[in-house]
Amino acid sequence: MTHKAPPLRRFWDRARQIALFEAGGLLLITPPFAWASGVPLADSLGMLALIALIAALWNAAYNIGFDWVEGRRTGRTADRRPWPLRVAHALGFETGLLIMTLPIVMAWTGMDWLTALIADLALAVAYTVYAFVFNLAYDRLFPIRATE
Repeated sequence: MTHKAPPLRRFWDRARQIALFEAGGLLLITPPFAWASGVPLADSLGMLALIALIAALWNAAYNIGFDWVEGRRTGRTADRRPWPLRVAHALGFETGLLIMTLPIVMAWTGMDWLTALIADLALAVAYTVYAFVFNLAYDRLFPIRATE
């Protein structure tokens, strides 16, 4: 069944969402990553900043596509997404990002692939939980208005 396309977030709203998400993620996740991995804080910050840039670009593409498909299939806006779909949304995002970032973790840290995979999976788990909480809070603080 096809529904009328609901409004999507505007460009500057999406840009704000991505910027806040990535800045918050760096602040929250870099220190524990550096501690747990043994990679110096400055090196961890550099690597995670590069991953954040990749994630920001992926975030825009993934969320626009996901919102577009969801809106056309259900007629609902992203801020009205049910909990199970929020979980699937976060897991899909992190899976795609993991595929893109594993080679970077290996090259930047010198970790072998299994160690890098474990480190990247730990980052993915941390960011999945963070993404779920952040996006829920963002949708509550900045709902999509019908005029958008």
